Amino acid sequence: MAKTIRLPADQHAVFATGLDQIRAENKVPTSFPADVLAAADAAAHKSFSAEHVDRTDVAFVTLDPLSSTDLDQAFALDAGATPDSDMILRYAIADVPWFVQPGDVLDTEAWRRGLTLYLPDGRAGLYPPALSEGAASLLPDGPRPAVVFVVRVDAAGDAVLDGVERAVIRSRAKLGYETATAADLPAGFEAFAARIEAAEDRRGASRFEPPEQEVQPDGSGGYALVLRPRASNEDANAALSLATNLAVADALFAAKTGLFRVMPEPDERAVRRLRFTATALDLHWPDEVELRVFQRSLDGNDPRQAAFLIAVRRATGGADYAPFADGVTPWHAAMAATYCHTTAPLRRLADRYVVEAALAVANGRAVPDHVQQGFALLPDVMNTAEARSSRVERAAIDLVESVVLHGHEGETFAAVVTDVDDRGARIQLSDPPVVARVAAHRVEPGDTFAVRLVAADPLKRQISFERVN
Repeated sequence: MAKTIRLPADQHAVFATGLDQIRAENKVPTSFPADVLAAADAAAHKSFSAEHVDRTDVAFVTLDPLSSTDLDQAFALDAGATPDSDMILRYAIADVPWFVQPGDVLDTEAWRRGLTLYLPDGRAGLYPPALSEGAASLLPDGPRPAVVFVVRVDAAGDAVLDGVERAVIRSRAKLGYETATAADLPAGFEAFAARIEAAEDRRGASRFEPPEQEVQPDGSGGYALVLRPRASNEDANAALSLATNLAVADALFAAKTGLFRVMPEPDERAVRRLRFTATALDLHWPDEVELRVFQRSLDGNDPRQAAFLIAVRRATGGADYAPFADGVTPWHAAMAATYCHTTAPLRRLADRYVVEAALAVANGRAVPDHVQQGFALLPDVMNTAEARSSRVERAAIDLVESVVLHGHEGETFAAVVTDVDDRGARIQLSDPPVVARVAAHRVEPGDTFAVRLVAADPLKRQISFERVN
């Protein structure tokens, strides 16, 4: 069950003003230029081409948060005749390259933005709504152009790209994480995810998504801060994207092209620190067991184990983008594989270029020059956009925390340490679900103690605590 705190009704105006300040500080676009809107409206009426194969007979569905309207992916599964048969995933991805031409105003604006930015009261899209929530989104209200990736997954969970084609598809249903049941989902959905997870276990991958702090509309005109654990069908759905991204990455790397996500392994010094962290968290990590094996044995829903997994993520230094380079194998330590982002072109600029490259490679064509040139330029653009996205998300959470806690100065709260660095201890309150820092010495991740709220300033989006015991 998600943990939730709601804004007091008399603080809604303060919160709205704070969101406007966050937009201004981070130069978040609040609208699109008139020529970009006009170009999107024109592109939305673009006809399908002879290159788009008719696949409207395939029973595609989408699975996203219920409120989502910018739907990048739809999927269909062939579970095979026997439990050991290869499974075939048909993963339809919004055909954004069909609507956006190199160098046009839509393309130029997308390069300025890099990513869709999400705020509690709306989004700043990568593309105008006529495309991102209309003609290009894989909604179940009519035929849509898509790029369909055919991914074959064997009994061991290894994924291979069998083909890529432009197609016209029709989604049968818009399913939501919150409400979808096993009967709504294609046969083999959970079995497919289990195969991908088994392959991760074999590789020693450490893909981990901890419960997230999110600011969400509360259904009554206000907002709530939620610590939301991931639903099981959300993790299973992520396996579809993961399989596709791994298969595409292998195909592009073999063709000596592509844009990859890379993440280094923790170095020897970092691993030594992590062993101390495990001891402090009272986690038994045998000396002979490698980090990649140990972390796969942990449960992210357990606070102490989650704290360790977060420490592992911090120890890697984060992920980056890297274009293909001769003699270099791009490696993502958390995935324990060569990996790329392919499946969200409505929301990430880089994915549009990877989709175009995969379409060319799979069909024996040369990768277009503008795609090859884009691969060299995209890392800086995407890193800048991701940094802004992180600032905006964190600022919104800081805002709601300070608004909710304002007026509770002097009260005490139970807290657990999730990380320690030279700035002190990062703590997670047990209730409400607030993340903060506190000056504390000789503490380790996993320690618990009480803290007193010293100040909560909504105008500055700042809260401060002091340790009580």
